[in-house]
Amino acid sequence: MKTDVVIVGAGPAGIFTAIELIRRGSKKHITIVEKGQPIENRRCPKSKTGVCMNCKPYCHITTGFSGAGAFSDGKLSLSCHVGGDLPQLVGETLAQETIGYADQIYLEFGADEHVEGLDHEEEKKEIRRRAIQAGLRLIDCPIRHLGTEKAQALYLSIENYLKENGVELLFGYECDDLLFEGDVCKGVKVRSKEGEDEIEADETVIATGRRGADWLEKLCEGHCIQHRPGTVDIGVRVEVRNEIMEEVNSVLYESKLIGYPEPFRNKVRTFCQNPGGFVSQENYDNDLAVVNGHSYKDIKSDNTNLAILCSHNFTYPFNQPIEYAKKIGELTNMLADGKILVQRYGDILDGKRTWEKELSQSNVRPTLKDAVAGDITAAFPYRSMVNIINFIQAMDKVVPGFASSETLLYSPELKFYSNKVEMDKDFNTNLPGLHCLGDSSGWTRGLMMASVMGVLMGRKLAEQEK
Repeated sequence: MKTDVVIVGAGPAGIFTAIELIRRGSKKHITIVEKGQPIENRRCPKSKTGVCMNCKPYCHITTGFSGAGAFSDGKLSLSCHVGGDLPQLVGETLAQETIGYADQIYLEFGADEHVEGLDHEEEKKEIRRRAIQAGLRLIDCPIRHLGTEKAQALYLSIENYLKENGVELLFGYECDDLLFEGDVCKGVKVRSKEGEDEIEADETVIATGRRGADWLEKLCEGHCIQHRPGTVDIGVRVEVRNEIMEEVNSVLYESKLIGYPEPFRNKVRTFCQNPGGFVSQENYDNDLAVVNGHSYKDIKSDNTNLAILCSHNFTYPFNQPIEYAKKIGELTNMLADGKILVQRYGDILDGKRTWEKELSQSNVRPTLKDAVAGDITAAFPYRSMVNIINFIQAMDKVVPGFASSETLLYSPELKFYSNKVEMDKDFNTNLPGLHCLGDSSGWTRGLMMASVMGVLMGRKLAEQEK
C-alpha cells in the first residue's frame, strides 16, 4: 500500500493534522491507521453491566477514533499555560493563536459556544487570594466543556468530514514497526485480522496518545529516535460533595492549582475537575486499571471529582519512568483484585483501611460503584503520598471542607506521557520523514494542546507542496 502521509493514531493530534491538510488545499493522500473502532462502534459494556468487563484486545474508552477524548469529560483548555510543554517548543504566542484557531474548528463541528471561567472577576480574586495564602498558584484558564456524551457526536461529525474529503481511515489496524530506507522513515508495518501489511509513505506521523506512550518509547529505543525520560505523574482522583466545591465550580468551573509542598517540593497539581461528574475506570495493556473522571452535559451526580497528581522527574541512571508508574498501578490493582481502590481521607490520616460499611454511611457516596474500599497507602510511594496529603491540606484553605475525613481518594491515577521525543519546532525527529505528536510524544497533555500540535503539523506538511 502506498500513500503520501500515514498517521498512526486517530486521536486529536492525528485528526487535526488531517483536518488542517484538507483546509490548506493539500493534494496529499492521507491514511490514518487506528487500532480501535470508528466512533459509532465504540461501546463500553459497563454502561449496561455496571462493572468493568476488561474488554479485549483493548479498552473501548481509551482506544478508537478520537482516542480517550470521546469518553473523557471533554474539556478544552483555552490557555497555552495548560496542557504540556508545547509552548516551549513553538513559542507561547503561536501556541495561543493556534488554540484560538483549533477552538473555532471545534465550534464548527458542534462544540458548546459557552465558555466557563470568563466572568466573576471579584470572586476569582478572592479564590486566588486564598490560594496564595495556602502557598498554591491558581492558573486562570477558560474552559469549553464538550461533555462526555456531546463529545461523541462532535467527533462523529469530524470522522464523517474526513471520509467525505478523501482521508483513508483504516480501523482495526495496529502498527508494529516503522519502514526505513537507510535512516529515512518510509512508512509503517501494520497488522490486522487480514494479516500483516506495509504502508509506504513520504511522511510518517506518530500520534498514538497517552495510551501509546509506552509503545512509542520502545520504538524510540529500537530505532535510535532521540528521546529523553520526561515527567511521570502519579496521583489519586479525589471526590467530594458538590456543596464543598460550589463556589469554585460556579466561578472557575475547573480549579487549576499548582503547589510544591514540603518537605519534598515535588510539583503537585489539580487536573480534570468534573462538577457533578462521575469517577470512571480505564484499562490499559496487561489489564492495568486506572482511574479517570467524566462530566456529562445533561447527567449530573451529587459529587465533584478531580485528579491530584504528583510529578516525578528521574535522573541518571534510571530511565524507565513509565514502568515505574505501571508498577505502582499494578500493586494498587493487586490490593483491589484488579479494580480501582478507594479510601477515605480521614482513614489515611488515622492509619487504617476503609471498609465498605463506612462508605455506605458517609455523606460522600462513591460514583464509581465497583471501586473496592481498602488502603491506598499500602501501595503508594511514601514521597508521593506525603506530597498529596500536604497538598490536600493546602487545598482545604482554598476550598474549606476539601480535607474532610469523608473525602474519597481513588487510586491509581497515572499519566503515561513521560517519554519526550527530541524534535525541532517543525516536529522533525532525528530520522527524516518521521514526526511525533500529541501526548505520546511527551509534549502535550490533553485534548486542546494535542489538537494544536496536529494543526501545526498539518500546516508544515501542506507547505511542502508549495
